[in-house]
Amino acid sequence: MGQTTTNISQLSRPNLEIPVRYCLYARKSSEEEERQALSIDSQIREMMQMAERDNLNIIEVYKESHSAKDAGQRPIFNKLVEDIKSGKFNGIICWHPDRLSRNAPDLGTVVDLLDKKLLIEIRTYSQRFTNNPNEKFLLMILGSQSKLENDNRSINIKRGLRTRLEMGLWPTTAPCGYLNSVRTDQRCQSFIDPARGPVVKQMFEKVGYDHISGRKIYYWLKEIKFTTRTGKALSLSNIYLILKNSFYYGVMEYPRGSGKWYQGKHEPLIDKELYDSVQAQIVRSEILNKNREFALTKLIKCGHCGSSISAEEKIKKQKNGNVHHYIYYSCTKFNDHECKCGYIREEELIRQLESMMDKIDLNEIGIKQRIKDSVERHKKFQANLLGTKSVIKVVDIDIRNYAKYILREGTIYEKRELLGCFKSRLILRNKILLLEE
Repeated sequence: MGQTTTNISQLSRPNLEIPVRYCLYARKSSEEEERQALSIDSQIREMMQMAERDNLNIIEVYKESHSAKDAGQRPIFNKLVEDIKSGKFNGIICWHPDRLSRNAPDLGTVVDLLDKKLLIEIRTYSQRFTNNPNEKFLLMILGSQSKLENDNRSINIKRGLRTRLEMGLWPTTAPCGYLNSVRTDQRCQSFIDPARGPVVKQMFEKVGYDHISGRKIYYWLKEIKFTTRTGKALSLSNIYLILKNSFYYGVMEYPRGSGKWYQGKHEPLIDKELYDSVQAQIVRSEILNKNREFALTKLIKCGHCGSSISAEEKIKKQKNGNVHHYIYYSCTKFNDHECKCGYIREEELIRQLESMMDKIDLNEIGIKQRIKDSVERHKKFQANLLGTKSVIKVVDIDIRNYAKYILREGTIYEKRELLGCFKSRLILRNKILLLEE
């Protein structure tokens, strides 16, 4: 929604006998009851005709589309107030007092300008307000009436929403997999979308029964070219919002996250058991990945499709009770779902990085000086410990060995710091790690 300020002094007919310099303020209402009210252009047209008739000197026109319900949130109105305080104008023309304000603070600002005689007159289509006690009182009553209407409207809307929810009706747009009824006698009723409902049900079944991850659901939906009612593909975050939505088994929470639950009248897509199974799978996945960081993620790109390389941990339990943890790296396939990058163990990547350290130009590592300083400190400590005073000389081989030591034994953060200082990007192609040329 845009706001503009238009200088139209050349269209006005100034009258030196009238000391009042007017600005015309037009605001488009956003309140539902006033959707049929005059638009900005029609307000300006009517006010210009009134100014022509009464020979009023309009210096400038202000247009605004922000709601007047909240105080201090209208940039054009705030500018108008500052212009009046600076003496640019001393009169306002508007269609109705509620165009100026529908809240107490802004109304108080307007009345204060009248009290200070910075504002001489306010003219509307059918009324006139000056620094007269009775006229200011009427202005405040009309402004307060608009505030009362806003407050009552909010109460009525909340009551209506609560009533519909208690009747088992969803008061807003139905979630993906459902359609809102278009019949006036079935207002707010939701019906299963024959095209998308079965697919959404399969999403729950794949996660709950087959333990498929949300990302695999995302790729599956891309394969079948699934789209929402607006023709858009579901994002990964939207998939999880669907999987966590209790609406699909017949129970509604409104507003979301409020803890207020209602039994829905609509036909459920799934049963409660399947929903609980899906939630358990999601929680299990979140616990597994919570605060889990991998050393080489965000540092390597796929050499086939250019997507990022991600990691996942696999836990294998043997019959004898031993548990083994493995970390595998693979392409996220964000750019190409058919990417053939494959999986590679972290140990193999580390081995390749160590070999790379024997061949790489050390100037390729932006952290070379810091590694050199660390090696010098270590040698100095060792010399003091042994009581020798040999000259410390750090050669390239020391730097390379220290870098390889970091890759083998360093913390995740030390490894990330080392690899993050490579001046060329690391890419993984056919399970071979390379430096991008």
